[in-house]
Amino acid sequence: MNELVKIRDMTVKYGLSARTLRYYEDMGLIKSTRSSDYAYRMYDEENIKRLEQILILRKLNISIKDIQRIFCTSGSEIVLEVLGKKVDDIDGQISLLHELKEIVLQFIHQIELADFGKESDVKLLYEKAKEIKTQIVNVDYDGNPSVVNRLLEVTEKLDNKVPDIMIVRIPKFRAVTSGIMTFEELFGGDFGPWQEDHNHFFKPVIFDAPDFLCGKDGNVEWIWAVKDEVTEADTCPYEIIEYPGGLYAVAVSVDGDGESNNKVRSKTEKWLESTNFVIDSERELMGHMIYVDDEIKEGLGYHQMNLYAPIKLKGTK
Repeated sequence: MNELVKIRDMTVKYGLSARTLRYYEDMGLIKSTRSSDYAYRMYDEENIKRLEQILILRKLNISIKDIQRIFCTSGSEIVLEVLGKKVDDIDGQISLLHELKEIVLQFIHQIELADFGKESDVKLLYEKAKEIKTQIVNVDYDGNPSVVNRLLEVTEKLDNKVPDIMIVRIPKFRAVTSGIMTFEELFGGDFGPWQEDHNHFFKPVIFDAPDFLCGKDGNVEWIWAVKDEVTEADTCPYEIIEYPGGLYAVAVSVDGDGESNNKVRSKTEKWLESTNFVIDSERELMGHMIYVDDEIKEGLGYHQMNLYAPIKLKGTK
């Protein structure tokens, strides 16, 4: 018997969000079923195996578009082509890293030959250069984990590119809120159909798309800007709020899934270390799906989501 697994059990077993599973389903990579006596999505053995294949390919940084190509063919030609291109990309990265190493070592050598005297700032620079040299030359690996564990460590070490980030200020605006709920309640409940029936009330803050999805302690809240003349009598049973807006660091999550979002969030935090901004923990991280047009999605082969990290100047409350 082909036992069906609940979406909640899938999220726990594989460490994924329900949104990520729905995203893979939207992109045609997996399929779910629903029974008449159970409202939420369920997955059979075939689709569980397909999900495991997706997760391995994503750990290899294979794009959603290429995963679609792999799954759309029965032979091995496409997967060999994709993996071959990945090897070429890795060779390119290795070449660049060797070149960078030589540049830094030349810089260190020039500093070591110079006579800086007793000036403390220059001495600190010299000590820092020695520290960099030690880190570069003496890179070593201890232990002997499995191939998969080593794969995770290597990809994590190489995944150090910082995304292009903009600082934007979002003005205050009136919005209707779905209220705080689980992903299953939001996307499988009443708010989506209600929004479609009342679409004439809304006005997008950015582009022609839903405004913001905010994460709150594992739950979510959907924020949609509404026209000035709309009242709570119109939006009942959903509340109208005054969204405060503020400063945000904005970066693109290429595939818009949970794994990509987490990577972009950590890179954004790293990028902020070089600025006079810090994350504002009093406000929530927000997501905005910037492209919802089917033709654009088909052309790209994936969604794109902007992630808005709330920020403030260091030292401010």
